Amino acid sequence: MAGGDAAMNEELTGIHAVADTLGITPRTLRLYEDKGLIHPVRVGNNRAYSHRDIVRMRLILRGKRLGFSLREIQEFLDLYSSDPGQDEQMRTLAERCRSRIDALNLQRQALEQTVAELEELEQTALAHRCKGGR
Repeated sequence: MAGGDAAMNEELTGIHAVADTLGITPRTLRLYEDKGLIHPVRVGNNRAYSHRDIVRMRLILRGKRLGFSLREIQEFLDLYSSDPGQDEQMRTLAERCRSRIDALNLQRQALEQTVAELEELEQTALAHRCKGGR
């Protein structure tokens, strides 16, 4: 009961204020609610977000910005909730970070190769144009 009382006394924030704070739209918040990643309470017909929901949204947005899938983000959030010492969460996070770093490094190499090829093509085209009398 005491936990419930604490939740009842927690400060809640409306959807528009949370969206503004996080720099997202209310629709984005509703999407993550629909996906089961956050659980706002209802006050009448309105959604109200706890501090925990806002922290979770920050983690979700950071995960998306870093390129993690919603499934991976859900796993991190679940581990966070179930692993108070955060040992398992940190191990899993480190593994996923390494995997993402490796994938991004491969993408960077491919991009660098593509840019080099395009620059070479550009130079060939410019040289050809100059030889054409212009």
